[in-house]
Amino acid sequence: MATDDATTTDPGPHPEPEQAREKAAPTRSWFAGLLIAVLCALLGFALAVQLRTVDSDQGLAGAREEDLARILADLQSRQDRLRSEINEQQDLLEQLGSGEDSAAAAVEEARRQAEALAILNGTIAAEGPGLTITISDPDSTVDSAILLDAVQELRGAGAETMQVAGVRVGVSTALVGEAGDIRIDGIAVEAPYVIVAIGDGQTLSTAMQIPGGVEDKVLQAGASIDIVPADQVVVDALRPLDEPEYAEPAPDPDD
Repeated sequence: MATDDATTTDPGPHPEPEQAREKAAPTRSWFAGLLIAVLCALLGFALAVQLRTVDSDQGLAGAREEDLARILADLQSRQDRLRSEINEQQDLLEQLGSGEDSAAAAVEEARRQAEALAILNGTIAAEGPGLTITISDPDSTVDSAILLDAVQELRGAGAETMQVAGVRVGVSTALVGEAGDIRIDGIAVEAPYVIVAIGDGQTLSTAMQIPGGVEDKVLQAGASIDIVPADQVVVDALRPLDEPEYAEPAPDPDD
């Protein structure tokens, strides 16, 4: 019977785990060092803040009475200066606000005056209380003189603006022509002649009805007239702006 001698071999330690540990050791050391550095930095920052606070408190606690009085006076002086600056800024803001209000008021006043002049010149439409006068003249007996009297009487009674037969009346308006051939500013107009005027309706109506006035003249000419005051009338006929040929603004005496 043959017997094989078994040879038992004790394997040595495997080299790979040792190499892995050797490679991991520097990594752990570097990471640990980084953590320690960060912790030290945080600790140093916290300690510095704490020391500053303690030093400040200890400085005030250890200050003499006159030093504390001086510090308090300095703080009070700073507070007074800040309050003074705040008051100055508030005053400036109020002045600026007042300036803006004044400028806005000036612009609004200029706009209002421009509109008033435009209404008087007949370059924009207007509305307001007034009256409507309708002169019916089927036989063509009303001449331009009667219409001119109506315009003048209405102006004298306070009419602010008006139109006659669809033509806006301005400063230089001319009414000419015989009965049946009347022209207003060169524009031929036909009956019925409708006059729309803005002003106090009752006052304007009274001006038309005075004895010997416009109403009587129209009736004497054989035509008819209808006067209707109203709370709201519209004068929408427009005329080009009259350009002065000779007149020009006078110099300001203060200049």
